[in-house]
Amino acid sequence: MGDVVNLNHARKAKASAARRSQAAANRVAHGRTKAQKDADRADAARREAALDGARREPGVPPAVD
Repeated sequence: MGDVVNLNHARKAKASAARRSQAAANRVAHGRTKAQKDADRADAARREAALDGARREPGVPPAVD
């Protein structure tokens, strides 16, 4: 014969695990300092500027050196 399982305890344990999982995801997404966020924004701006500088105009042949 199997063990008796209290379904109320199992339900609460499952909900608790889901809350812990969500909290971990939130810490990753929102748990950064302002300096880290500013550094990421500056890095993104630098990459965007590099892409814009390398963009070719349509219809203009490339320069031959």
